[in-house]
Amino acid sequence: MFNIQKAVSRLDFAPKLKEIKLTDIKNGVGIFTPVADKTVSFSALKETLKKAGYKLASAKVNVEGKLGRDADGWWIVAGTSGQRFDFEGESIDQALHGAAPDTQVKVTGDWKTVGEGKDAREVISLQPAKKTERLQSDGLKNAARTESVEVVSGEPLSGSPPVSPIRTTSPGLTVYRGGAFVPRYIYTRQELGTLKVNRNTLLLGFSYTPTQKLQLEVELPVTRISFTDGAASSSESGVGNVTLTGKYRFFRKVEEWGDRQAAVRFGLELPTGTKDAPAERQLQAPLFVRQQLSPINGGLSPHADLSYSQAKGRLIVGGNMEGVLRSERDGFRMGHELRINTDLEYVLFPLKYVHPGGEVFALLETNFIRRGTGRVGGAAVPGSRSTEYYLSPGIQYAAHPRFVVEGSLQLPVAHDSGPQVLRMQMGLLVGVRLLY
Repeated sequence: MFNIQKAVSRLDFAPKLKEIKLTDIKNGVGIFTPVADKTVSFSALKETLKKAGYKLASAKVNVEGKLGRDADGWWIVAGTSGQRFDFEGESIDQALHGAAPDTQVKVTGDWKTVGEGKDAREVISLQPAKKTERLQSDGLKNAARTESVEVVSGEPLSGSPPVSPIRTTSPGLTVYRGGAFVPRYIYTRQELGTLKVNRNTLLLGFSYTPTQKLQLEVELPVTRISFTDGAASSSESGVGNVTLTGKYRFFRKVEEWGDRQAAVRFGLELPTGTKDAPAERQLQAPLFVRQQLSPINGGLSPHADLSYSQAKGRLIVGGNMEGVLRSERDGFRMGHELRINTDLEYVLFPLKYVHPGGEVFALLETNFIRRGTGRVGGAAVPGSRSTEYYLSPGIQYAAHPRFVVEGSLQLPVAHDSGPQVLRMQMGLLVGVRLLY
């Protein structure tokens, strides 16, 4: 729902982001007080929400100002902005309780824009009005104003936007015309015979969403790798390959307390990482094994990804399929990859879901990885294929609609690999997501 707040805050007449309140997340209801000296527009509000991926079902407006009347009907003028709102409906006189022109009143009603361009006008379908008095304060009049706008999007979500799968690609976007910073720490323990490997990675992720369908991302890994093999031991640090991706959400259907969406993602892994690996004098192992102790898996590599998710009530299910074509860098690359991930999420808390923030999500993800034959020096390496399947339970806490803390433990269920492929024993991931 932060997406709605973020979108509304970009309007000229909207207040600061923190002053836009979501009062009912299940029914998609929010309220805000417009900036006092700015004119408001229902059509602008509707179009802004549409760009953010929402359909504005209705809006109510509260206006305090001075009544006016001519042969065409009644209206009210908000004193600070001087904006005129026309009235419509079958019982306007009854709603105004017999008030006369120039009377100071406060009115409430359904709001819409009639006409387009220079002919556009703001119209209110009235509920009963209340008379008001102008108050004196330090010699200044309390000017009439547009007091509040209640927005009903008609398209609620089942969770806060920053919450998404941990290890599975999400088809969702962070926020329209906004972005996210996602730092993660990943620890992986691997082995191959007597060789024991500890891999510590800080993965820095940045994303920006310029439209309601497109998201741009960049990831930079910084890795420290240490190993022991009998009496031999060593450690090295370096940066991994930078990956640039673009995600296009081509399908979305928001339902009552639910959301379905699908996206494609294309990426390019650049040969920017540290390629140094332990020398033979440091580790008595084949070159292909030693090369796996560097921060990279090869050179320039295109990625392609298809993802889908569906939320209904407290339950969210999803999955993605990704392919990676790896090229050699200085004669080394791992095999091409096929990855299939699934995601199952459940909202544990709060038990009564009224407004975004404070949610606790339990996750259970599965990760299937199929790697083809690797290469060294342009030649295929026997025993370099692998098929891996992991179970990854996790938890997320949305402390705020813009801030999430998460953790995931990856455990091997099945592993069929050749004698030159490092086997993962355990993987731990902890991180945060910060929207801006």
